[in-house]
Amino acid sequence: MAFTTRSDQTRAAILAAARRRFAADGFEKATIRAIAGDAGIDPSMVMRYYGNKDGLFAAATDIDLQFPDLTVVDRDRIGETLVRHFVERWEGGLADEVLTVLFRSAITNETAADQLRSIFGSQVAVAAAAVVDDPAELPARAGLVATQVLGTALCRYILRLPPVVAMDVNTLVASLSPTVQRYLTEPMPLSGTTSASG
Repeated sequence: MAFTTRSDQTRAAILAAARRRFAADGFEKATIRAIAGDAGIDPSMVMRYYGNKDGLFAAATDIDLQFPDLTVVDRDRIGETLVRHFVERWEGGLADEVLTVLFRSAITNETAADQLRSIFGSQVAVAAAAVVDDPAELPARAGLVATQVLGTALCRYILRLPPVVAMDVNTLVASLSPTVQRYLTEPMPLSGTTSASG
């Protein structure tokens, strides 16, 4: 039987209150005092556990993207598998409001942007490493995948561009999958090559 201490309960209450407050007010406007009030504790307790607002935000948005094991996926369906997974993290069975909190905050705050870069940079790279043949190309390939999924998230869930919002999930996945597939499995352009001009 799991044993939960009062300290664990307090931490959980602080993190839950922080996620709600960051979602409602954004990183800049959310305050330690307001979060503590929401959690029903003294602000000094928040500082005791998390040090400052940056530390609290990092803890509240420290998420596992729960990537599927790409080594067991047919190679020609890697892009589709990854894109569908991301869409599910935003709006399907794996939906998590923390992603929205993190993304909204990252647009205007460098601390949040660092957290977003850290989570996506490291976890996408780990997932991609299972299918990228040349380790030297892994950072660039993982970065390109991130441009697609983060750009889609921005347009569909934050800016809510009508044509992107209007797409059903299957259409969205089918539209993005070939690009992500290409980023992960097709040959990279030679360094220094540019399109001909004039």
